[in-house]
Formats: sequence, C-alpha cells, structure tokens
Amino acid sequence: NRALALAPDDTTALINRGETFLTLKRNDDALADFDRVIALDPQFTLGWLGRANVLMLNKRVSEALEACRRAVAIEPNSVKALSQIGQCHALLGDAETAVAFFDSALAIDPADQVALENRIFSLDFCEVGYAQHQAARSEWWRRIGSRIAELHPPDHTNDLDPHRRIVVGYVSGDFKEHSAARTFRPVLQNHDKSQFEVICYSNSPVQDEITETFRAAADRWRDVMQWSDDQLTDCIRADQVDILVDLSGHSRGSRLGTFARKPAPVQVTAWGHATGTGLATMDYLFGDPVMAPPEVRHLFTEQIYDLPCLIIIEPPPAGLRSLEAPVTSNGYVTYGAFTRANRLSSAVLDVWARILRADVSARLLVKDYLLGDAAIQARLLADFASRGIAPDRIDLIGPTSRDEHLAAHRLIDIWLDPFPNGGGVSAWEALHMGVPVVSKLGNGMCSRAGGAILSAIGMADWVATNDDQYVDIALRSTPDQLRTIRHQLPDLIAARCAPSIYTRAVEAAYRTMWQAYCSGRQI
Repeated sequence: NRALALAPDDTTALINRGETFLTLKRNDDALADFDRVIALDPQFTLGWLGRANVLMLNKRVSEALEACRRAVAIEPNSVKALSQIGQCHALLGDAETAVAFFDSALAIDPADQVALENRIFSLDFCEVGYAQHQAARSEWWRRIGSRIAELHPPDHTNDLDPHRRIVVGYVSGDFKEHSAARTFRPVLQNHDKSQFEVICYSNSPVQDEITETFRAAADRWRDVMQWSDDQLTDCIRADQVDILVDLSGHSRGSRLGTFARKPAPVQVTAWGHATGTGLATMDYLFGDPVMAPPEVRHLFTEQIYDLPCLIIIEPPPAGLRSLEAPVTSNGYVTYGAFTRANRLSSAVLDVWARILRADVSARLLVKDYLLGDAAIQARLLADFASRGIAPDRIDLIGPTSRDEHLAAHRLIDIWLDPFPNGGGVSAWEALHMGVPVVSKLGNGMCSRAGGAILSAIGMADWVATNDDQYVDIALRSTPDQLRTIRHQLPDLIAARCAPSIYTRAVEAAYRTMWQAYCSGRQI
C-alpha cells in the first residue's frame, strides 16, 4: 500500500498486493489489482494469471481458462502459465488434458513443485492405476525431496521409553473450514491426553471457528504458515515430537519439504490426502485392506498400517437427517451425486445414463460448487442429452451453506459414487444422512474410497467391481428397503466407525509404531 501510494501505476507492486489479497482470501480486492495491471499493460503475463487464479477461486472456471489462454499466448514457455491452464482443465473435469499441460511445464522446469504436485493430483482423476499414481509421487521425491534429505540428515534425541506419553505432532494447511478437517478433527478431539500429547502445526493464513476447535483440542499450537521448512524442523525437534503426522499429502498447504528433513523419529501420512507421498522419509501410511490390497503394497514407499477404515468423518447435526426415503412420497427414485463436478468422467456419465434409461421415471440430482458456473451446467446437461437423457430429468444445485448442503440429502434416495475418482468425505456425508451409496472398486486409492467405507460399515453388497454390477445395485432396491436402510445406517456407522472407537485404533497404531522404533525394528 505504501509503495502504491508513491507510484499508483507500478504493475509489480499491484501484482504483489493482489497476491497478498489472495492469500488473505480478499478475492474481490485481488481481482481489482490484477485487472488494473491488465489495463496498464495487457502484455504482462502475471496480470492475466492473477486474474485467472481469482476466477478459479470464485468458481468462474470458464472465464479463468480464457485468462490463462491470454497468458500462454503472450508467453508460451511460461511454466506458471502452463501449470495454471492445466489447473483450469482439471477443474473442468478434463484430467488427461490437465496432465498434458503439467507435463509441458515440467519439460521446461523438471523441478517445478506446483506442476509436480498438480500432476499428482490430476492423475488421481485419470484411468490409471496404483503403479502410475505412486510413480508420480516418487518423482517428486527424486526431483525435490531427496535433495532436501541429503542436506538435512536426521538427528533425533527423543527419550526411547516405549511406554511413556507419546508426543504427536499434526501438520496441516486445513485446520479450518475444509472438508479434510472433518476427517481428522474427530481424532484430535478424542485423544486420550493421559497417553498422548498433541501439538498442531497450522500452515494456513486463515483462522475461523473451526480453527478454534482445533486449538482447543491441542496441548500446544503453532502458527507456522510464514515459517521456512528449516524453522519448522527446528521447532518440531525442540518440541521433542515422537510421531509427526502429515495431514495434507501433496494437496494445498502441505509441508512435505519439512517431512523430507525427517524432524521426528516416526513420520506418518494420513486422512487429508492419504494416497501416499513417495517420500522415503515417510515411515507409514494409514490405510485399509480395500484401499490398498496386499498385492499393490510394494508400490508404496510407506509401510501401510491398516485402520478400521481409511477415513471417517464427524457425524453431522442429527436434526438435518430425515428417516423417510423421498421415493415414498415422490413415487420415483431420485439418485444423487453431491461431489466435485470434475469427478464426472465420461465413463461415469455413461453408467449413470444407463441407470436413468433403465428406470425412465427416475431423476438425478447433481450438486457441486462448480455448478454455479452456467457454462459448466450447460456442458453437463449436454453430456446427458447426448446419452439420451432429457435435461428435465437432471436437477443441478450450485454452492450452498454447509447445513443446506447436508439437508439436500433429504431429496435423494441413493447416492451414486463417481469413478475413477470417488468420494470420501462426500460418501460419508451421504451415509450419515441416511442415504445408501453405490460404489465401484477401481485400480487406485482414490477409486476405492467409497468401497472401503461401505465395507467398513458392513455394506460391501453395495460395492460393484464392474459397470454392470454398479447398474444392478443402483436399480435393485424397493422403497421399503430404502426406508429400512435409512433407519439402520446410524447404528451401522456407530458400531464400526464411531469417532471414539476409531481414535482408539489410531492410538494403538501410534503406540505400536513408537514401540517398534524404540526397539530398533519395523512393524
């Protein structure tokens, strides 16, 4: 602000202030600065990329893509521009094109962390398997992580008492209102503090009401967003953390550069983006036998430790649930998919269209924040129309409040899990709201989350292994059966995946890992 008071038309200062506004979630102010840059210098690539970034965050993805194209036209070899246009394609559900743009960026700069991590994330939406997913993660280690590790050999002085109170450090960019927070907050809030001391290392510029609940659950709290990896490493060692838990993986807000330095004797990746990291310094990955079958575990750099389920979520407010299946009053089945629109692959649309053609009275309700973009709505309806499904059988809902999102489950009878990238938190939300889920097992961690969750609560008969089974499962239930399931689901979930039960399993894992370390062996 002081710089711009002296030179109001300084484009570099405007770019820097716009980026700062973005970090502070002041999107409108950021967009004003980037648009001012474009007005002053239409050939300044960073102005267009800043505009695109804001538009992506504001769910105006089609406009963001156009801004990215303007940037690439000005600077065809800009790694940042190529990466950002890849991110737009990823949001629009074209993961293959997104990966191609990330590959183009990496051909120019093989160690660009943004392109590497976005490539990892987008591959999870492609029809590829465990081997390619884990190879992409190992590439991050080869190009970035291993070089960090060479310069920072581990140096641990922790008390090797296998029975003492264990110090657990959690590192996340999502100690705030975020879907990932719902997967690990139940664990932090249910820890036995007589056996575990909890330290939270928060890597987020945003603090909200959810942040305060995490702060209350922690014995010690550290705001580390502006710390270097060296500073964070020194703090973790000074805190004498025994087990350091990564909650972000390769998603936004991660601190894998810190984990590459091995600041704690035992390191675990879990929950927030629990699909493997590729880091040789990461000892364990929390998983389950459905997500990671025995025959693929050799592909992971981490040792997989099985929990009752890969993830859980905290139960939503009970007052939002309805015990009545909508089919009872509607006279027809309403299928639902409350998930990111970029998960709606051509393959899954083919299968969903088969279901709707087989039951000509059924309807489909799709809900996602990206459906606030009229261009994305039109494209999705056109995709269904090309498969013989009239637009009037498809209902679309854009962004809503959290409570409105949960309450909208009252409108659907059966939740359809997309593939190859399925729902985790969204599948759990449907089940907690009393809605059964149809899922299909794929060939990667992200394509088996729904199947793992259903298996964990005793509903493996809702899990398909191919398209035909998926269609059959979706069509087989009577109104009475759907009503019965709504009544049974809370007890099924509570018996197997209640937060207290799940946390005891996590704590048993930590104790086993720590005892193994103290004895100088592996589990």
